[in-house]
Amino acid sequence: MRVLVVEDDLLIGDGLKTGLEQLGFTVDWFRQGKEALSALSAAPFDAVVLDLGLPGMDGMDILQCWRKAGQDAPVLVLTARDGVSDRIKGLDSGADDYLVKPFALGEVAARLRALIRRRHGHSANRLNHGRLTFDPEGRCAWLDDAPLELTAREMALLELLLTHKGRVLPRELIEDKLYGWGQELESNAVEVYVHHLRKKLGASFIRTQRGVGYTLGEPA
Repeated sequence: MRVLVVEDDLLIGDGLKTGLEQLGFTVDWFRQGKEALSALSAAPFDAVVLDLGLPGMDGMDILQCWRKAGQDAPVLVLTARDGVSDRIKGLDSGADDYLVKPFALGEVAARLRALIRRRHGHSANRLNHGRLTFDPEGRCAWLDDAPLELTAREMALLELLLTHKGRVLPRELIEDKLYGWGQELESNAVEVYVHHLRKKLGASFIRTQRGVGYTLGEPA
């Protein structure tokens, strides 16, 4: 899942980016308010972590602009503003969740996973498809209760497909979800990951819609 982090503090921003990437997220980090304003429309982000005290443009104003523009990505406000009135204003301005600094990285990740689950209509913590079970929190998967050995990118592709059941995902969208800005991308990377998953899950697990993209089939 791809997450936009908007945080001007170098230590906090770097910690969020590094920590969330280790937990399986693809993360793009911006420090300036005006840069963040346009970033949300430039890539298919699944969720946003937004600080309010930003240089150039206040986070609350950014949030309100996003919502007025129809941007519906779930937003977790992460801020030092801890007053009840601040939390009320943030939620009423369009935030989906509100967390006060200092924070625990694990809680940020858990809240993001919950926001993304709700956005895609999933209530359970684990994602199931036939004989396959995937645990987004533990970053592990099983086929017929046997653990699967998956790389980080294979895991991310599997999560993406399971989250978007019934939808054909274009190759370009998959690339945008798995890779952040500045990350090197091989021209056939998606095809390679699809091939590896098919070898581990069965040839029919991922179906190719020629000229369109990829969608879930059934585990063999």
